[in-house]
Amino acid sequence: MKIRRIVAAYFSPTGNTETIAKAIAKSAAQATDLPVELIDFTRPQAREKTYEFGKDDLLIIGLPVYAGRLPNKILPFVQEHLKGDNTISVAFVCYGNRSFDDGLSELVYEQERTGFRPAGAAAFATQHAFAASLAHGRPNEADLAEAKQFALDLLERVRSIESAAEIAPLQVEGNTPPGPYYHPKRMDGEPAVFLKAKPVTDTEKCIQCGTCARVCSMGSIDLADVTQTPGICIKCQACITHCPAEAKYFDHPDFLSHKEMLEANYREEKINRYWAM
Repeated sequence: MKIRRIVAAYFSPTGNTETIAKAIAKSAAQATDLPVELIDFTRPQAREKTYEFGKDDLLIIGLPVYAGRLPNKILPFVQEHLKGDNTISVAFVCYGNRSFDDGLSELVYEQERTGFRPAGAAAFATQHAFAASLAHGRPNEADLAEAKQFALDLLERVRSIESAAEIAPLQVEGNTPPGPYYHPKRMDGEPAVFLKAKPVTDTEKCIQCGTCARVCSMGSIDLADVTQTPGICIKCQACITHCPAEAKYFDHPDFLSHKEMLEANYREEKINRYWAM
């Protein structure tokens, strides 16, 4: 089968998912001598559009895992705004060195429900958005080399078939349909409840550049007064990661205790996992 169009789509508040998506796409592009189209649906405006794909397209789609599943506020976009027509896809998730739980199986499941034929899937251990000491610096060069080779191997398999109809449902680790979300724990083992926590601003450091408002994945930070977050916060850490003055942080006790628990219990770095047709 011949691929005629390559698209990489990703939700990537802290940049790790974007980095891997581009590595896979670049490898596929070099092997097929095709350009790569990018769909960055991290910002709310991009999720207002619907994107359609054909039988000769290859969609590379990646999201981070939040509490063991796809981010619940982003899931409707995946379900309703990405439309395939027996389109071959590569689905991957990034997770912060704890577990990807049902995140990957959920993405594969949703892809199959919306007209795609996942030919391959992967779960990448990347630096945790809350706790930077977990999988620190990943994806690193070795991770990206693996991702590129994964793309090449998968393309060889795709070339060996006549059409996407030959691709059987992909079996990956996790439940289908997915199970409940992971319940965060505090350091004492009790539930960590920080659903309503929002980022705090150090006004002495803040330079009022508005970066945090512009990168917010939910469009929830007030651009006129960046110390205010009137909208919903999904704890994606984009505002913290991209703030040039390091003025954003979380101070919710349960959030901080959960971070401490993660750092104490999930230091052993995980390997990346791959599945193919």
